[in-house]
Amino acid sequence: PGVCIPRVVWSLCTTRVLVLEDVSAIKISDYEEISAPGIDRAEVAQRLFETYLQQIFRDGFFHADPHPGNLFVAPVSPGDRHDPNNSGWVLTFIDFGMVGLVPPQIKTGLREMVIGVGTRDAARVVNSYQMLGVLLPHADLEMIEAAEEKIFEQFWGKSMQELQQIDVDDVRKFASEYRELLYEMPIQIPDDILYLGRCVAILSGMCTGLNSDFNVWKGLAPFAQELIQEESGEIWEQVLTEITTWGSLLINLPRRVDTTLTKLESGKIAVRNPNLERRFGRIEQTNRRLIGAVIFTALMTGGIQLALGGATIPAIIMLSVSAIIFAWVIISGNGNNP
Repeated sequence: PGVCIPRVVWSLCTTRVLVLEDVSAIKISDYEEISAPGIDRAEVAQRLFETYLQQIFRDGFFHADPHPGNLFVAPVSPGDRHDPNNSGWVLTFIDFGMVGLVPPQIKTGLREMVIGVGTRDAARVVNSYQMLGVLLPHADLEMIEAAEEKIFEQFWGKSMQELQQIDVDDVRKFASEYRELLYEMPIQIPDDILYLGRCVAILSGMCTGLNSDFNVWKGLAPFAQELIQEESGEIWEQVLTEITTWGSLLINLPRRVDTTLTKLESGKIAVRNPNLERRFGRIEQTNRRLIGAVIFTALMTGGIQLALGGATIPAIIMLSVSAIIFAWVIISGNGNNP
């Protein structure tokens, strides 16, 4: 919503000519013209930023050339199909000659990075570097994590304007403390993210031009929380699948063991060991305890992840059930020692 892509006018196209809908509007770098009809430039910057978050982290397909000649702000009348929220303007993209694809593995790494940056989790940021293939084999992970924590401590939450006013001495101290890391620069830029890096650099400048107080940290934080909630939901689904699978095994196991014992008693299975039935009972008990332990682990892990993602009630339910299963495993073990 709030974004316009020009339609192709197929009736006027030939094999050598592509004709698009006329979407001429205000160039996104003409700040005074944008403000003239009462459009809030800060809102334009935010919509542009959120649109790229959608393209990169959800769709995995993005416009890779967001310079001022390819982006426009168009005032629209109430009821315009591109403006369902009636904000009075739409963001228009043109020229899709340079687009980028984000492979699933890269998208997973980028999501990890956004969550790490949005929650100030340095360890998660370093993990995202590894997932993206950015770090060289000899990279000192502990030093990189320490440097990320220092960056969060000194720079997290500051707008671009505030970052430009940082005391030079602070920068020198940081450079001195991590001189070895800066000298070695144990990073590489995979081909998959070259377009993306260029795009993000241009996008950062455009958002700052529209709004000098634009704060990328604050923009990422709520998006990171959304990703965490989605991640918790995915884990919850995985846990439910595991519970269903193991629950089915647990329910069917006594019947299968009973069928086997019945065959043994009726002589349909020839055995030489008279203690085999008792041994089957022990195996059945051991299997039940093993399945209980697996379900307990799955529930506990899922509960912790849900708690970290802010889903308090489902987390409490899962942790409570896991505690009950754990108690059953302990009691059944103590009461049925062979």
